[in-house]
Amino acid sequence: MHFDSSILIPVLPEIFVLTLACIVLVVDLFLKDEQRIITYGITQIGLIFAAVVTLAVVQPDAQVVFDGSYVRDAMSDVLKVAIYLVSFVAFLYAKDYLKDRGLFKGEFYTLGLFAVLGMSIMVSANSFLVIYLGLELLALSLYALVAFNRDSKQGAEAAMKYFILGALASGMLLYGISMIYGATGTIRFDELSTALASPDLNNMVLVFGLVFVVVGLAFKFGAVPFHMWVPDVYHGAPTAVTLFLGSAPKIAAFALAVRLLKDGLGELQMPGGWEGWQGMLIILAILSMGVGNLIAIAQANIKRMLAYSTISHVGFILLGILAGTQEGYTAAMFYTLVYAIMSLGGFGMVIAMSRKGFEAESLDDYKGLSHRSPWFAAMMLLLMFSMAGVPPTVGFFAKLFVLDAVVSVDLTWVALVGVFFSIIGAFYYIRIIKLMYFDKPLDESPLTAGMDTRIVLSLNGLSVLALGMFPAGLLSICTAAFAG
Repeated sequence: MHFDSSILIPVLPEIFVLTLACIVLVVDLFLKDEQRIITYGITQIGLIFAAVVTLAVVQPDAQVVFDGSYVRDAMSDVLKVAIYLVSFVAFLYAKDYLKDRGLFKGEFYTLGLFAVLGMSIMVSANSFLVIYLGLELLALSLYALVAFNRDSKQGAEAAMKYFILGALASGMLLYGISMIYGATGTIRFDELSTALASPDLNNMVLVFGLVFVVVGLAFKFGAVPFHMWVPDVYHGAPTAVTLFLGSAPKIAAFALAVRLLKDGLGELQMPGGWEGWQGMLIILAILSMGVGNLIAIAQANIKRMLAYSTISHVGFILLGILAGTQEGYTAAMFYTLVYAIMSLGGFGMVIAMSRKGFEAESLDDYKGLSHRSPWFAAMMLLLMFSMAGVPPTVGFFAKLFVLDAVVSVDLTWVALVGVFFSIIGAFYYIRIIKLMYFDKPLDESPLTAGMDTRIVLSLNGLSVLALGMFPAGLLSICTAAFAG
């Protein structure tokens, strides 16, 4: 068998991350507890180099390797760099939290890097088999991370729920894939278009396969009515894990949806009106925006509130994808990247407010934050305004681009529903601002976050304002990702 080593060039970022995870695993075995900072340092430096390696292998044209199962294109380049940088910031925020609670162990970074590897594989998958392998690598790492605090009954319960429902979702996705393979005879996305045009196709099997695939996707996204695991897992997991879980995997979930629905099943967007995946996504998006925003209002725990907020944001991401146009995919990618930045900042503030023996999970803990730390109250204000979609923060433009894409495909009523639920959702974000600025603090103690966390958290908060004032740069990157 002839082997050409040049086919390894497009997968160099994944090879690098795999090697990095193995190095961290082995090095950590020889370190004492007080030397764990070395594991952390290797991980963080490695993630920066992974982004550099990804940029180093960029080519103008897409490269398809491994018998058409793997692709490196503009979209994968952008999303991989975003995953590495978001994971870098998530690990940085997590460091002090893990130290204070005796969880600063090498396993956290090893599992985190394998999760990053799974996300990278999903982003570059060009066949059902590869995307499923990447998805399972990510899911197994996240199950273990949710149960990372072995002394927490709440964490163990959350991990069990996540594992059972995640396995159910994987089973549905796999069942849908097997039915589509049975109908078309291929698992490669680029061959599906040809197969779907065949007059001999078994439409009944194909439609059932499509339904199971969309249900599996909705589970992984946490879209309503398959959202039940999101608030429990976000609440039960250590906040450092919730931070990672709520940011980078959303980028991978977006890639999963685009690879499956656009690259693989683009011909089935609306073959028979509501029978296509566009009709299914409309239902999921509206339910997610409605249920997410309405239930978030009733939450007194900020992690559960942000979990329901995530569900509503997933609805907006689905709006961009269901448009099925280049403009829609660009808007959905822009929204996903912006959401990852906002989520990092939101959970970063929860970590900054917490300390050893105290978790700042109740909304009452944010009362009077402006008296305790005016600067970080201002950062939280920017993040909440951005999540609510208030101009001039970048969250406003993210919603605007998505709604514009939906209107451009004559789904104005869907866009109006999105605007209606956004207005409702603004209530619970503004409630936090009211607590910070108009209520007296229950606790006068100062914030105890490290200097690196304070600097990055400040940059994180200011970035939503800077990207809102100058959104063209990020938007042009997203546009270029789908220009081919």
